[in-house]
Amino acid sequence: MNIARRKFLTLGAVGAVGLALSVSGCSQRAGTDATATGSGSGAGAAAGGFAAGSLIGVSLPQKTSQNWEDAQRLFPEKLKAAGFESQVQFANSGVAEQQSQISALITRGAKALIIGPIDGSQLGSQLAQAKAAGIPVISYDRMITNSADVNYLVTFQPDKVGELQGQSLLQGLEAKAGHPAPYNVELFAGSPDDNNARIFFEGAMKVLQPKIDDGTLKVPSGQVSFQQAATQGWDPKTAQNRMDSILTANYSGATLDGVLSPNDTIARALITSITNAGKPVPPMTGQDSDPESIKLIKDGVQYSTIDKPTLSQVDASVEIVKQLAAGQKVSVTNGESDNGVTKIPTDFLDPTLVTSANLAEVYGKDPVRGPIATGQG
Repeated sequence: MNIARRKFLTLGAVGAVGLALSVSGCSQRAGTDATATGSGSGAGAAAGGFAAGSLIGVSLPQKTSQNWEDAQRLFPEKLKAAGFESQVQFANSGVAEQQSQISALITRGAKALIIGPIDGSQLGSQLAQAKAAGIPVISYDRMITNSADVNYLVTFQPDKVGELQGQSLLQGLEAKAGHPAPYNVELFAGSPDDNNARIFFEGAMKVLQPKIDDGTLKVPSGQVSFQQAATQGWDPKTAQNRMDSILTANYSGATLDGVLSPNDTIARALITSITNAGKPVPPMTGQDSDPESIKLIKDGVQYSTIDKPTLSQVDASVEIVKQLAAGQKVSVTNGESDNGVTKIPTDFLDPTLVTSANLAEVYGKDPVRGPIATGQG
């Protein structure tokens, strides 16, 4: 199977529209040259790599979900074990803070940067600064766009995440709606400045749109586009307020049968809105394996989440750093992503759909989530 097919495809000008993802099922791993100075297409650290004990800068977005908190804990631990110093920073105040933090990491002498962008289209100047200093850049979880100065991407397949969410919503409707189709559903999406959010939504709509077209699903609010469904900043309060308005305007005499939620934090906010309105909570999707949502799934309140183990993503990123430091070919990428400017060697990781049926199986060995999933916490 040709791994070159596994890539992000731009739909138009970066920043003006979103990116879609076409993914092959191939699991073969292909090496990419990490020894030439430059950007994109496998370029990375200069020949000879960099020394043990070097500083690795980690720049993360706002701390909006459990997976980012996990990353904050795991990156220093894993980088230290690999023999590096690390500095992990969150940009809770927004894009300008992240830009400033990245520049400061470069000035401090970081030998590699791992960046989970808030807005992947607004880091061009900082990445150009990194390139001029010979610093390789790993885009973490979310793709950095609008720049050729990105060397690698580590991410869970975002289109597959969306497809799994769409499939789980249909499964939940069939299992729990209590009546035949049509089913009334409402659609929520993540932040428009997060490239993944659009891909999640489009992946879900690949599953749901045919059911809307054939009348199986109804969306009483009429809000079916990404722009209408998007939640700026992944802010749960914004999502809750929107759901409050939708319920008031469209559900005084109608039943809400299901909700597409882009992540667990927003799902819990939507559950609060629905409960406050005195309505039963319908099947609700999610993402990120938040411990609070795992409990809700076990209790039959939230229907599903998507497991994207942060440990796997951090380990993959640290492995790239280790190979760059050794001046070796980076051998952990299994595809490429087109960010609109360059093709980025990418390590695509596989997400897992989680419902009450496989809760204990997926999280049983997790020290935080396991006791919740198995009823011992």
